[in-house]
Amino acid sequence: MRSRPTSSGRPDHDPAGNGDQIYGPLQMIRAFAPGLKNGAVLNVLSALSWTTYPGSAGYAASKAAAWSMTNSVRLELLAHRTLVSGLVMASTGTDLMAGFDIPKNDPADVVRTALDGIEAGEVEILADADSAKAKAGLAEHPTVLYPVLRAE
Repeated sequence: MRSRPTSSGRPDHDPAGNGDQIYGPLQMIRAFAPGLKNGAVLNVLSALSWTTYPGSAGYAASKAAAWSMTNSVRLELLAHRTLVSGLVMASTGTDLMAGFDIPKNDPADVVRTALDGIEAGEVEILADADSAKAKAGLAEHPTVLYPVLRAE
């Protein structure tokens, strides 16, 4: 998940495959959209859609783009009565996160939350407190999210 800092490297070089975070789901939605009338799409996002940390620029930017794409597709598929839900979660105990020694969500809890959200017709499903905090942070001044930016 760690990527090269934004300030270095070629702009067209994406060794981590972060572009897949948006183009993969978009291609899948396009492929299945005609058969999804009265159905549902669940797009798996990340709390990094709304916040970031040094070294996560590529991943966070791709997840922010995926969040925006989810919102757009949701509106486009509304006429087909297709529910498009965005599942936002913080660190979760998956293979991708195995090397990180940080608190993680139990994947079974995330799945239950996602299914409950779809059943309730939710368009945005926040799987944990960290995701809810990141979402709330969108309304704050950037120095609240990133105290290091405060002038001393």
